[in-house]
Amino acid sequence: MNRLFVVNKPIFRTSNGYMGYVKRKYGTKKVGFSGTLDPFATGCLIVATGQYTKLFQYLKKTPKSYQATLWLGANSPSLDIEKIDRIEEVPAFTQAQIEEVLHSLKGELTYYPPKFCAKKINGKRAYELAREGQEVELKTITSTIYDIRLLNYNHPFVHFEATVSEGTYIRSLGALIADKLGVDGTLSSLHRVHEGDFHYEEEKALDPFARLAIPANRYTGEEASMELGKKLSVNDFNIQKDGVYLIETSHFFSIIEIKGKEVIYRLNRIPKFEEN
Repeated sequence: MNRLFVVNKPIFRTSNGYMGYVKRKYGTKKVGFSGTLDPFATGCLIVATGQYTKLFQYLKKTPKSYQATLWLGANSPSLDIEKIDRIEEVPAFTQAQIEEVLHSLKGELTYYPPKFCAKKINGKRAYELAREGQEVELKTITSTIYDIRLLNYNHPFVHFEATVSEGTYIRSLGALIADKLGVDGTLSSLHRVHEGDFHYEEEKALDPFARLAIPANRYTGEEASMELGKKLSVNDFNIQKDGVYLIETSHFFSIIEIKGKEVIYRLNRIPKFEEN
């Protein structure tokens, strides 16, 4: 079965662990997902089965939007509720102060990822090293905060929504908000609303080829040549400039790359979408 859809990941389940439930529900062994959510996070998680698992890197997955609650006065080395080690009462702020801080974070932002993250250091995940008590040194990363706005402030909880580029750590964004306010702070909730064109729709099957971030091209040669994976000529394509393209035939889809005068198969003979 080839299927692309969005699940609403529940709290306190790893993204990878939740795939066991998906496999049982849809009776399939080949399942993949894109955009890992932390165990304490909920919301939009793009899932595919069968050959559609090969398409993740080509999907329109940005920008992403999250809703989060920042708990002012709480401290956690993981920047979430997993490892809270101290809670202090902090003075209340005005709504204007909160909004000013949020507004100051819009644009390009350079910061450190959380020590409890999935980035690899010498072949090992940073969160594995952190849980072992080892020192974790991560390089700064740069993200784009397209929009960030206050949804509600009920001291000591700041509920906000952020629309960001791929790879942004919302836990770090929460820590930056707290730092600018001059207090400790950690996320007490995190919900991903959408990833690009993808949002939760009761696990409805989606047409992946309507959601690809690559342009379509047209192959004018013999369809059987592509079906058999034969060498293709760049002269048999409507668009002949370098790039990665989606090619539709009467029976299947392919993704090819034109590089100089060479045509390279990225993916071939991907089944067409059938609504189910």
